[in-house]
Amino acid sequence: MDNFNNQQYVHARPVEKDRTNEMVRRFMLAVYNWMTLGLGLTAIVAFGVGRTSLVNIILNTPGLFWGIIIVQFLVVIGMSALMNKIPSIVAIGLFFLYALLTGVTFSILFLIYTESSIAFTFFTCAAMFGGISIFGYITKIDLTAIGGFLMMGLFGLIIASVVNIFLHSSTIYWITSYAGVIIFVGLTAWDTQRIKKMGMFMDSSSEDGKKAAIFGALMLYLDFVNLFLYLLRFMGSKK
Repeated sequence: MDNFNNQQYVHARPVEKDRTNEMVRRFMLAVYNWMTLGLGLTAIVAFGVGRTSLVNIILNTPGLFWGIIIVQFLVVIGMSALMNKIPSIVAIGLFFLYALLTGVTFSILFLIYTESSIAFTFFTCAAMFGGISIFGYITKIDLTAIGGFLMMGLFGLIIASVVNIFLHSSTIYWITSYAGVIIFVGLTAWDTQRIKKMGMFMDSSSEDGKKAAIFGALMLYLDFVNLFLYLLRFMGSKK
């Protein structure tokens, strides 16, 4: 990820302020459009699979479920590592593949929570995400300093969540739930600002610009779905 960003900055050339603002606007619009399409695909697939017997097959076949999770992980790693080498059409395909697989795994949520609470949480998350992302876009505060703390918090969150799979501690569960919301709220603002800075040096219609927009969409997509999952712990009504 960082290599991709850094290579673009190295070859950047200063442009006039008006042109830079227009470049950023178009680039961010492309990022949000791709992210919205990805979220839409995830929601449609999750809802569709959740209303069929396939969701029970996935839930009752651990090998299949974890296989999908592993493929998702490999897709994200592959996109991050190979973004400089793959054409934009492949990056787009991988992004939608990830969104589709996420929809398949999210279908299990319909066996746990009521449809109305899932929908309510989704729209609440969308409103929160929108406000936070706008803040990250317009703020003059440099959020770079908090990025390192957020990433350390994220790694700690992952470790605590894995440990709690074996401990089944309700205390750890709720601590990680609160921490998860806070961390992904912060990451949403931070990532938005990072993507905006990237857009200052990107022509969204160029090959590199298209790949960068997909990469930015993936970053915000991940922030959104993780924020949604942690909010669902508080707002979801179990069946």
